[in-house]
Amino acid sequence: MADADLQELLNHRTAAWNRRDSAALAAQYSDKAVVSSPMFPRAEGRGAIEDSFAMLFRIFPEWEITFEGACTGTDRTMQLGTVRATQRGEFMGLPGSGRRVQFECVIILDFEDGEIVRDRRIYDFTGMLIQLGVLRGKPAL
Repeated sequence: MADADLQELLNHRTAAWNRRDSAALAAQYSDKAVVSSPMFPRAEGRGAIEDSFAMLFRIFPEWEITFEGACTGTDRTMQLGTVRATQRGEFMGLPGSGRRVQFECVIILDFEDGEIVRDRRIYDFTGMLIQLGVLRGKPAL
């Protein structure tokens, strides 16, 4: 991907995250794309990926992600960010708590023909579970 095309895609992606727009986010993925996240089951295909975004935004309707920038290569980009969210819906068997969480993340995107074919998300999941009251300990943030 050309740098200008990649930057445009990332800008549209960030705007879609900020709008919590599941359809716009999923539209950037190929039909054969795969998303791996510690928060949800593996999603394969654009429809399943859109459903996973919709589920995320139902559970955390105030989900905010701030990206610090991107490390880009020819067909791979890594975005560093901070997530801030409030759990309103059931998550991993836990009823909505109203608790606010903040954690660091890395999103690794692989591209083919201008579309995302693989999305790997790395979260401070332990820190998130501590903030939700599932685990005991001091949060990382």
